[in-house]
Amino acid sequence: MMYVSRHIYLLGAALVNLMLGLYLRDCTAGWRRVLQAIGSVMILLAPVLLALAFFAESPLGLAGRSWRTANGIYGLFAGAMLHLIAIAGSTMKSAE
Repeated sequence: MMYVSRHIYLLGAALVNLMLGLYLRDCTAGWRRVLQAIGSVMILLAPVLLALAFFAESPLGLAGRSWRTANGIYGLFAGAMLHLIAIAGSTMKSAE
């Protein structure tokens, strides 16, 4: 049963990477570009951590959660938020 539930994390990470790859627009400002780069690295590393968690933690059942799962999920969230911060100000300026 744990194999079934843990693969959802991998699917989520794959979908985030797919959407980011389809819709990413590079910012021209220096600090915005840096935020995007850091966010992209975090989002790219998340599936690696979640795949490691899938194989290492699933046989342990519910008690098998470790730093891999947490860092993978938090990495996806933090990377997405960094992209949001980087693009939010630039789209507001272009709309005015």
